[in-house]
Amino acid sequence: MQQISAELEKRLGSAVESMPPFPKSVQRVLELTRDINCRPKDLVEVIEKDPIITIKVLKVINSAYYGLPNKITSIKQTVIYLGVNTLKNLALSLSTIGILPSNNDADFDIQHYLVSSLVTANLVRLLGAKYAPGEADPTDCYIAGLLHDFGKVVFALCMPEEFSRALALSASDKLPLHKAEEAIIGADHTVVGAMLAKRWQFPDSLVECIAGHHGRTYASSLAECLHVADLISERLGYDSNGNISAEKSAQALPVRFGQDLDVVMSELGDLNKVIEEARMFSRSEPD
Repeated sequence: MQQISAELEKRLGSAVESMPPFPKSVQRVLELTRDINCRPKDLVEVIEKDPIITIKVLKVINSAYYGLPNKITSIKQTVIYLGVNTLKNLALSLSTIGILPSNNDADFDIQHYLVSSLVTANLVRLLGAKYAPGEADPTDCYIAGLLHDFGKVVFALCMPEEFSRALALSASDKLPLHKAEEAIIGADHTVVGAMLAKRWQFPDSLVECIAGHHGRTYASSLAECLHVADLISERLGYDSNGNISAEKSAQALPVRFGQDLDVVMSELGDLNKVIEEARMFSRSEPD
């Protein structure tokens, strides 16, 4: 993690403390699904106790994206159609969406950020399954992609003037945003994002992955998958601040992925489906 002054650490800590807590119901869902003895009915019971998540899940599964012949009216039915893992990821995504602000004083594009995060989450999951089976936990893969850039949201809400200047510097000088943040704020979004993940009581492995995702070394197979997913998201036009970094694109891939990003992308199949699902999830707020 970057070395920062005690004063800046205090400021970042205050910013993190001002963020809303991660929903306890979804934390419980994650705990349950890490238990090999977890039954689908246990998952259903937890989600059904959260009416907001229940409404959002039902809206998604009844959307045109799934095209089901009959309307689904319960979480129990949803498990049958989606399966436990998809339902879990959906609940996690919808909870994260619920925390995001509708606007911010930094003029950070939250909608683009959201779609980018959802795209990256699915890419990390796909990469973990294909290139690190048995090493990278599918749930951790999804969470890592979903939350890896959440520090940008903290900056946009709690340090909007400085973050706005960092965005402008990144755009004008074609500078990676994390370097512009270091220049303007004194720390980048990985620092505050890791602090938030720790406050939300995610595993240390995830906290470390978020903290180090702009580094040149990787602490785990999960971190390697996140790095490559980030590169693919950028190639697809879903870098979460909308800028293309030539430096990032030129970085070598971890050994397990070979040397050609285009080959990796082709082996993942139709990535348009990943983007379509991300866009659909991002529009899941209830009417």
